[in-house]
Amino acid sequence: MAQTPITKKGYAALQAELERYKKVERPKNIKDIEEARGHGDLKENAEYHAAKERQSHIAGRIRDLEHKLVEAQIIDTSNFSNEKVLFGATVTLKDNHTDKEQRYTLVGQDEGDLKNGRISVQSPVGRALIGKRVGDTFEVKTPAKVVEYEVLTICFEES
Repeated sequence: MAQTPITKKGYAALQAELERYKKVERPKNIKDIEEARGHGDLKENAEYHAAKERQSHIAGRIRDLEHKLVEAQIIDTSNFSNEKVLFGATVTLKDNHTDKEQRYTLVGQDEGDLKNGRISVQSPVGRALIGKRVGDTFEVKTPAKVVEYEVLTICFEES
């Protein structure tokens, strides 16, 4: 079984989502189905069909989350050196064309959130960053162009 790297925060978020589905969403859905059944003919009961569809979605999401948690490998970054980029690193990059600086934290594929500066290690930028050191430059091919970055800082924060 392949293990998927994840931060402590990412693992906790998946656990919390699983608990919410099991303890809140599923019981509410069961009540919705019971209530819809009480409205009569099930063949033409839109509320019943919607609740059954939601039940299927909830069951699928629970299976998905349980699978992700089983495969998750929490990476403890507390002893990592700031010398090179590894999983969990927070990196400040400079776009060498625009001189614009960007800050990213490398996280697992289920934790990526570009708006909050969290990029997956499987993303093109994430893959290109692994092993880089402060001062290194590298290129990333995007659909529109090739971007050249320089690594300005590397640190490991609480993940």
